[in-house]
Amino acid sequence: MMGVVVRNLQSVVSLRRARLRADVETLRLIFGVQRFDMSVICVDNRKIQRINHVYRRQNQPTDVLSFPFHEDLRPGKLPYALHRDEYNLGDIFLGVEYIIQQCKETSQDLHETLAIDSFIMYSCTSWLLMTQVVTAHGICHLLGYRHETEEEWNEMLQKESYILREFNRITGSRLEPLTKRCT
Repeated sequence: MMGVVVRNLQSVVSLRRARLRADVETLRLIFGVQRFDMSVICVDNRKIQRINHVYRRQNQPTDVLSFPFHEDLRPGKLPYALHRDEYNLGDIFLGVEYIIQQCKETSQDLHETLAIDSFIMYSCTSWLLMTQVVTAHGICHLLGYRHETEEEWNEMLQKESYILREFNRITGSRLEPLTKRCT
């Protein structure tokens, strides 16, 4: 069993992979998916923009892209794995450089509100804490959550809120998704 694999394919910022891996392990525990393997790959703007362009037809960098192993999961339902090689949730690409830029652009003291994408705003205390919020968002996508409609967005927001409350309780962090109407 692999658990969580964290790869750092960027050189913009020094990354403590052990810390990120421990945080992702905590998130997996809260989500109840510790039996499933997953990868978190940290990349720079150029790489995440290329991936975003190829898979989403959006030629711009972003904070997170998720590639689920199990297609068409219903939100909140765990994958049904028949064989050992099916105990895989998928891959999450974190746009570390994008996350850092958003923190810097949005907050002088890194305690103000940070707009990550067009529909969710997060409280940003540091870029590393921000990666935890963005990773939780990515895991939601691996588990079938979407935000293409208002109903889907509400369902995903409820799940993220619960996950971050539990993460805060366990770690003493103060992460919290704040809502903004999706456009």
